[in-house]
Amino acid sequence: MTAPILVSAYPVSPAFVNWDPVLEGELLPAICALEGVAGLEIPWLGGIHKFDDAWFLENVPAVPLAVTPIPFVMGRLAASADYGIASTDEGGRRAAIEDLRRVAADVARIEGESAAHTAVVTLHTAPRATGSVEALARSLDEIAAIDWSGARLAIEHCDAHIEGQMAEKGFLSLADEIAAIESSATPVGVWINWGRSAIELRDADAVTEQIAQAAESGHLLGMALSGAAATSTPYGYPWIDAHLPIASTYPASESILDDAHVAAAIAAAGDVPWLGLKVARRPDDETAAAALATVERNLAVVQRG
Repeated sequence: MTAPILVSAYPVSPAFVNWDPVLEGELLPAICALEGVAGLEIPWLGGIHKFDDAWFLENVPAVPLAVTPIPFVMGRLAASADYGIASTDEGGRRAAIEDLRRVAADVARIEGESAAHTAVVTLHTAPRATGSVEALARSLDEIAAIDWSGARLAIEHCDAHIEGQMAEKGFLSLADEIAAIESSATPVGVWINWGRSAIELRDADAVTEQIAQAAESGHLLGMALSGAAATSTPYGYPWIDAHLPIASTYPASESILDDAHVAAAIAAAGDVPWLGLKVARRPDDETAAAALATVERNLAVVQRG
């Protein structure tokens, strides 16, 4: 029996690009009604919803949520290379913590103004290439002291900076992130995204090993299944962080995440509290029904694993 699954709503929803409250109002509860799905992952982009906070608070199903500010973090990094909770630049570090206070305020709104509640908030160890364990440990002390309305905190590991390799994120290594958690002695977990680890490691078997490393640390809170490809695909350039579907569900994705590696990842994660499914819709998914079918196909692979 697998852990409860959180489905990432935004890469699979056509309404995330072209706002359509009718489509979104159909899709979100339909995803949550699927067997084995516990709740949703939602993005924080400076507010609760990309288009309409009030709509979301009124319409989100009564489920646990994982809140991820990674799209917002990447936007901030584009404007300021020193931004991030692992930054050795004090101004950049402080700015990232202040933004997380804004996330916490919106988590409180979700708790107080909607039927949902936030189970997990993910943290990201920006900036690119220049972060440090010491700076991250200091930040974790401060972040853990914020009122998160009962939500657990987890560092979502993104592809680490590797000299000579083009990075999508280029943040700290998993070993450094675990070292900072243990140095701070805060109750912060680790969240592994299969696709983001593949972008770093460029090898599906190595991703399995990294998941096992995270599990062995005792800090693994969640593991999300999300694909990546070594070649150009309908989703973009090689090794783009675009949440490609599992290979068997859409062969055109060229994803290196196949059924065997889904099963291996789940086994390596062990008794992990949460699983995630974070896959993009097919390019021709334009309706709630089509997007839901994409979720169902990928979910079936995870549940067989």
